[in-house]
Amino acid sequence: MKILSKIIIGLIVVVIVAFMSGLIYVVDETKQVVITQFGKPIGKPVISAGLHFKKPFIQQAHYFEKRLLEWDGDPNQIPTKDKKYIWVDTTARWKISDALKFLQSVTNEMGAHARLDDIINSATRDAITSHILVEAVRNSNRIIEGEEEATEIIVTEEAIEPVKAGREKIENLILEKAQKLAPQYGIELVDVRIKRINYVTEVRKKVYERMIAERKRAAERYRSEGQGRRAEIAGQREKELKLITSQAYKTAQGIKGKADAQTIQIYAQAYAQDPAFYSFLKTLETYQDTIDEDTTMILSTESDYYKYLKGFGVTE
Repeated sequence: MKILSKIIIGLIVVVIVAFMSGLIYVVDETKQVVITQFGKPIGKPVISAGLHFKKPFIQQAHYFEKRLLEWDGDPNQIPTKDKKYIWVDTTARWKISDALKFLQSVTNEMGAHARLDDIINSATRDAITSHILVEAVRNSNRIIEGEEEATEIIVTEEAIEPVKAGREKIENLILEKAQKLAPQYGIELVDVRIKRINYVTEVRKKVYERMIAERKRAAERYRSEGQGRRAEIAGQREKELKLITSQAYKTAQGIKGKADAQTIQIYAQAYAQDPAFYSFLKTLETYQDTIDEDTTMILSTESDYYKYLKGFGVTE
C-alpha cells in the first residue's frame, strides 16, 4: 500500500510539474488554441478539446473563442440620400473563423473590435448615404396601428415617400460589404443589425410632420373606402327592398285575383240559381246608391230601370 501511495503521489507531482512547466495545456470545447514559439506560430490551430502537449517554456498557447461574439459599435451621424442627418447605432455578431490569421492580424478581441469598427461603420455609411431616410426607418409600406391588437394599414400611393428597399435590405447590404473585408483578419461576420436610429433636432420635426401627413392620407383613403362601402351596402339594401316589395305586391295581386275570381264565381252561381231575383237585388242596390230625397229622375215607362217602381203604385 505504501508503494502504491508513493506511485500515486509521484504521478500527481509529475502532472503538477507538467502543468506548471507548460508541457500540458487543456483545450475547452468553446476554445481554440494557436501555439507560438518565440512569438512565431507553430503548426495549425488546435480546435479539438482535451489535453495537449507542447514544449515547455519556449512555446506558448494562445486561446481564442469558438463561440459567437458580439460587436456593439458607437452611434455615428450619417447623412441620408435626401440630405437628412441621422444617428445610426449598429450591432453585429461574429466569430473567429481562422485563429492563426486572427492572431497574426489583430492579435486579440480588442484588436478585432477596432477592425470591425472600421469595416462595419464604413459599410453602414455607404448603405445609408445611398438611400433616403424612410428606407432606413421602415421595412415596407405599412403603418402599424394599435398595441394590443396590431392592425396593418398598407400604404402605397398614399405614402409621401413609398418604401422601395427598406431597412432590412439596407442591413443586408451592410452585411454583404462587411463580409468581403472581414475574412482577411480571420473573422467571419454572421449578422449585422441596425439597433437604433435617432434623428438630429433639425430632422425630427420634419419626420413628425411626414408621419402625421402619411397617416392622414391613409385615414382619408380608408374613410373614402368606407364611404364607398356604405354606398354599396345602401344600394344593395335598396335593391333588396324593391325586390321584396315587388314580390309582396305580386303575391298580394295573386291573392286578390284569386279572391275576385272566387267572388265572381259565387255571384255567378247565385245569379244562375235565380236570375230574376238577382236582377231585382242589384236594381234595388242601384236605387239606394243613386236616388235620395233630393234626387229628381225622369224615366220612360218602358225603361227597365223603372219597371220595379211600377209595382209600388207610384202615381201622381
